[in-house]
Amino acid sequence: MKEKNAPSQQYDFFAFLSRMRYISRWGLMRNTVPENIQEHSLDVAVIAHALVMIRNTYFGGTLNPDRVALFGIFHDASEIFTGDMPTPVKHFNPNFKRSFHQLEDRARRKLLAMLPPELAAEYEPLFFFEADGEYVQLVKAADKIAALVKCVEEEKSGNMEFRRAGAEHQALLAASPLPEVRYFMEKFLPGFRLSLDELHLG
Repeated sequence: MKEKNAPSQQYDFFAFLSRMRYISRWGLMRNTVPENIQEHSLDVAVIAHALVMIRNTYFGGTLNPDRVALFGIFHDASEIFTGDMPTPVKHFNPNFKRSFHQLEDRARRKLLAMLPPELAAEYEPLFFFEADGEYVQLVKAADKIAALVKCVEEEKSGNMEFRRAGAEHQALLAASPLPEVRYFMEKFLPGFRLSLDELHLG
């Protein structure tokens, strides 16, 4: 039986998650508008959700859009501890890439340890969803689309620092075998290249 004056257990999971806003992306590049991983994670969640909706509506899919959105929200949570590692550095060699993935897994475990065990068991599938192959594909595609949108927005601001990254992401996405990705690129990406005055407001 718990004593009346016994201190309650403190859990810091959500306090740490809130610090995603302090982890900057694109650290090696000059940004016109800085981007943090909290903002990026919302973008990925929204786009991943859209990709599943497109798949289910037009291409016979049966995936859960709410689930993929949750995967998008938490996909970069480990970077609270690791920071955003630039892709060229992350892929410097296979050994480093493997070691970094192990570090990301340890960071996710550290975050989950900040929850009561019962809740940690519920959150764990949202942090480790590699077994859900179709969802992994879509989150990765959404991640690339969100990165391309960032490049487009920087170029619109006159920042040529992102021109090469934008071209590389454009090429990768154009070659995607996923029809929902091609649909998004054709139907929705062009709007990001427009000014507010050029957007169709109805």
